[in-house]
Amino acid sequence: MDPRFDENSDNIEEYLARHEQKQLLRFLTCGSVDDGKSTLIGRLLHDTKGIYEDQLAAVEGASKKYGTQSGQADLALLVDGLRSEREQGITIDVAYRYFSTEHRKFIVADTPGHEQYTRNMATGASTCDLAVLLVDARHGVSVQTRRHCVITSLLGIPKIIIAVNKMDIVDWDQSVYESICNDFKTFSSKLPDREQHFIPMSALEGDYVAEPSEKAPYYEGPTLLERLETIEIGGQEQETPFRMPVNHVIRPDLDFRGFGGRIESGVVRPGDRVTVLPAGTESKVQRISTFDGDLEIAGAPRSVAIVLEDEVDASRGDMIVATEHLPTTSDRIAADLVWMHEEELQPGREFILRHGTRVTPCRVRRIIHRLDVDTLENVESNSLALNEIGRVEIETDSPLVFDPYEAVRGTGSLILVDRIGNWTMAAGMIRGKATEARWTATPISGADRVGEEGLVSADERAARFGQKPATILLTGLAGSGKTRIAAMLERALFDLGRVAIRFDGTTMRKGLNRDLGFSASDRSENLRRSMEAAKLINDEGIICVAAFVAPQASNREQAKELVGADRFVVVHCSAPLEHCRAEDPTGLYAHAAERDLDGIPGISFDYETPEQPDLELPTHRIDPEESVNRILALLGERGFLR
Repeated sequence: MDPRFDENSDNIEEYLARHEQKQLLRFLTCGSVDDGKSTLIGRLLHDTKGIYEDQLAAVEGASKKYGTQSGQADLALLVDGLRSEREQGITIDVAYRYFSTEHRKFIVADTPGHEQYTRNMATGASTCDLAVLLVDARHGVSVQTRRHCVITSLLGIPKIIIAVNKMDIVDWDQSVYESICNDFKTFSSKLPDREQHFIPMSALEGDYVAEPSEKAPYYEGPTLLERLETIEIGGQEQETPFRMPVNHVIRPDLDFRGFGGRIESGVVRPGDRVTVLPAGTESKVQRISTFDGDLEIAGAPRSVAIVLEDEVDASRGDMIVATEHLPTTSDRIAADLVWMHEEELQPGREFILRHGTRVTPCRVRRIIHRLDVDTLENVESNSLALNEIGRVEIETDSPLVFDPYEAVRGTGSLILVDRIGNWTMAAGMIRGKATEARWTATPISGADRVGEEGLVSADERAARFGQKPATILLTGLAGSGKTRIAAMLERALFDLGRVAIRFDGTTMRKGLNRDLGFSASDRSENLRRSMEAAKLINDEGIICVAAFVAPQASNREQAKELVGADRFVVVHCSAPLEHCRAEDPTGLYAHAAERDLDGIPGISFDYETPEQPDLELPTHRIDPEESVNRILALLGERGFLR
């Protein structure tokens, strides 16, 4: 019989029902080697009567065999299950144990303290609500203490208890305890704020673990178990916007079509408007179905089947979300990785990325920086070694639908899997879209696409087309006339027998860049992708006419480097803001004023005027025909037209 079962009760169903209703707390123990993590968990299991007599007898026998506690029962052996762990007296693997009290149920992860097993510790922490970080009173805040503090912070664990263990060895010295508390507070102040609690204790003797003690009269707080039983947890998932990755489509008959999955965050009700991403199809929730019947409301982390009012095309890997609070969709993300493999991570390597129920090939485009967990400094690095943590830029073959990890864990986490061996290489926390730094990616030329030198030379293309390839970037405020001029220039080049292709920011967003908005960073990325395409067009001997606002000077300079300075021409359509607002050919400025829109260059943020453009066109004073003629004259002077 369960030792926690009330022997005076003859209704085990009542007991099980009460037990089922208890709130569940997931927490982990972490810290340096030999800080007493396993002993602490063993003590909790022992003092809450979570072990059986035969288990205790086996531990006493093993304690005598290995002699780790001088003949006393070594409660750490209740957790250290591997033979190698028992023999060495250290924890290697993550051990999960379960116990309960009258107030709560607990799942506790005992994680390794040795630096070699940082990856194991990160794995154990990934689903926890709270961390118990042990500090050996003899040694104080160690390097590994700081490391585990950083990792739990990166993983978004909102609450942490600092258990100053082995206080019995230092005679419960108050100055030792206070010094450790102050050292930890100084270090953790460099990290994001979170709830912290400090407790002096002896896991071996049991003082301040489950039972109070008088050995530290300067400490007036609760025991560790009391803190675990009363600390506020839960509810965060349901306070965030609704997110449910689709796991499978349920179609038992012609009258039922539901989308099954686990709600990662928020709540949903029949009648709620939802959107299926990445397709962007909107509908309403008709039913919320479960094995036990329909629900009027469902919240995280429950698994349900959602029936929509409309026939919506959705499949495994898609996500159903609240329409009024959409997540981010992008094929380029910035993420913090905990690298878990002996082989170092190098930029350019390809993986299988698993995010929720979506599986897609991906590649690590670059390593932005490596985190020095001892100093909390970001260090430049071209690789990540085993157990190192770094921020990387990842490009995916299909777009991801995500929230930043700190907002929603379930939609902000990912793992990278080896494409051949299928083993886990890294765990990641998504921080957002990749930034402008993606401009540093190496451009792909036509020769690179086939893996060998092309069979048609640039001189042959020039002779055939009567031109040298060039990218003409027409930049200026919205409404300056650049799009009209670009269209007329393409027509003029065609009439001259030349070969040219035209595109602009709006047309690119309808296809290749449909996942981008109009923020400064998204405008930067729109231009970058478009210039990648322009370079490929130029590699084929074709002139590219590109009309983009391109408000940032740094982006225009990066575009020049990407395409090549010898074939990049900047034409500034210099009509002032007042003229553009008055003209407003697309109604952009009027629409922005009505809805208070952001992302309008010249209004929301500055348009950085080109200092030395190849050609300046005062489009508020000259007509489009004159502008085209001036561009053609410039192309002739530069030798682009023959």
